[in-house]
Amino acid sequence: MKLSVIIPVYNERNTIKEILRRVRQVDLGDLDVEIVVVDDGSTDGTRDILAMEENSATRVIYQPKNRGKGAAVRAGLAATTGDLIIIQDADLEYDPEDYPKMLEPILKGKAEVVYGSRFTGPRRNMLFWHYVGNRFLALVTNVLYNTTLSDMETCYKLFTRRALEGIVLRSNRFDIEPEITAKILKKKIRIYEVPISYTGREIEEGKKISWRDGLPALWTLIKYRFVD
Repeated sequence: MKLSVIIPVYNERNTIKEILRRVRQVDLGDLDVEIVVVDDGSTDGTRDILAMEENSATRVIYQPKNRGKGAAVRAGLAATTGDLIIIQDADLEYDPEDYPKMLEPILKGKAEVVYGSRFTGPRRNMLFWHYVGNRFLALVTNVLYNTTLSDMETCYKLFTRRALEGIVLRSNRFDIEPEITAKILKKKIRIYEVPISYTGREIEEGKKISWRDGLPALWTLIKYRFVD
């Protein structure tokens, strides 16, 4: 089996080499691994670093301009060839050492989709209002889709290729997270959660998502509950 790791990146010259090193060094046993990096129009020198990181197992897609995380994830999904697919942010908030615990439910046949929950494992605590926003969106997801997720907005989403079949994604920005979740749940696929470690950044440390992205996420959850 092959695991495809999609890494959307925008202006992360300080972290991109390190996240690639961490992904490459994870022990995944007999799994083959391909890395698909999608540079979303970086202007800070990230592209120059990526040009030196390409190899037979690391493909880089260069978007001509910045379109958002959703557009980068969609480009990555179109380019992957793996049986399993995971999304990995480039900012070191999430630790690839958690891959084995995420893969376990799928490899044991217990799940088709696994989310890594930031709220059930060890973590560097996020700011209060970020916490409230994340928990509120999880609650709305649970009410609308009759589930019990603790962390809908997590970056760590792992899918079998079969789980994504027939799903058409349209979001260009951070609303890709609720769109994927909504469409997985509408396929009647139950999402398995495992605890992950989390070292969150804040805006002054380079975090790009903010409270302003909460309203589009909320609207996306509501919209896709009633339309395809």
